[in-house]
Amino acid sequence: MAAMAKERIVQGGSGGVEEEQFNLSLRPQTLDDYVGQPTLVEKLRITLEAVKQRGEPMEHVLLHGPPGLGKTTLSHIIANEMGTHVTVTAGPALTKGGDLVGTLTKLQRGDVLFIDEIHRLPAAVEEFIYPAMEDFKIDFTIDTGMHAKTIPIDLKPFTLIGATTRAGLLSGPMRSRFGIAHNLEFYNQADLLSILRRSADLLQIDVERAEDALHAIARRSRGTPRIANRLLRRVRDYAQVKAHNRFDDRVVDAALKLEGVDDAGLDEIDRKYLKVIGTTYEGGPVGLEAVAATLGEDAGTLESMVEPYLLQMGLLARTRKGRMLTRDGASYVGVAWAGSDDALSAGG
Repeated sequence: MAAMAKERIVQGGSGGVEEEQFNLSLRPQTLDDYVGQPTLVEKLRITLEAVKQRGEPMEHVLLHGPPGLGKTTLSHIIANEMGTHVTVTAGPALTKGGDLVGTLTKLQRGDVLFIDEIHRLPAAVEEFIYPAMEDFKIDFTIDTGMHAKTIPIDLKPFTLIGATTRAGLLSGPMRSRFGIAHNLEFYNQADLLSILRRSADLLQIDVERAEDALHAIARRSRGTPRIANRLLRRVRDYAQVKAHNRFDDRVVDAALKLEGVDDAGLDEIDRKYLKVIGTTYEGGPVGLEAVAATLGEDAGTLESMVEPYLLQMGLLARTRKGRMLTRDGASYVGVAWAGSDDALSAGG
């Protein structure tokens, strides 16, 4: 497990409290400042305008997709657009219904409750939150056994925003209670470049002189704004210490080579994964469990943290017989492609 034990600079998940504080300073505050996800933004813009005209709270929103694409940012934007406040929690932190009582009763009209990793809510908490979402009421039970007493509590109308990286694990009853459900997609290079320009400007980097560097960072950002800002931060530090604050594509190459990130945005574990399939298993097809055993990694971790970008880049294919390299994947590893177009078209 050594390879994945080290924090991956190109992982989409949060890098901890310090990084979140850094990202907070770069986070857009309004829909006008938000870059990317045009279909979702337009949907939210129309809904927000409509509910503000009617004086109603925003309906509940479910955002799903890979980590680092802006689900938390959108929850803050919705609260800002409504002129209300956002309270942030996470599914794993809520073990019983009572854990939410204090939070729900403190919410003011129109406030946003953001639950990250909502697919990890225990069933008891889900059932507790259903009446809160539908009728803005909860039943709080005090004491147990024959002395148990249920106290009904009225809540002020609020908006629940749920975020998940694994929408398939969300229960049907929970999913049905969201008025808006949207899958966030990876960002294109143009949108990543816009985000990097804005972040560089906020960090007082000369954007015009750094254009080549920002292009180089965008190429390596794996379609993910959080990764783009993380790489920008590492390159800025490298430029300050090693390059007399010179900020160009050569500095980006040197800084990210030190981090093990290549021009395509792949890191060490990505390259090992592709190389194992290309050399040990002659390009595939091969089962994920076999690849995981060879690498000494957890199969679930590889599936959720390594494969999505390799699939997006067209370097890897999932077939009914297992994982296999595409032509581009074989070329990247430097092995002859032993597959066939028929095999690739048989998706798994």
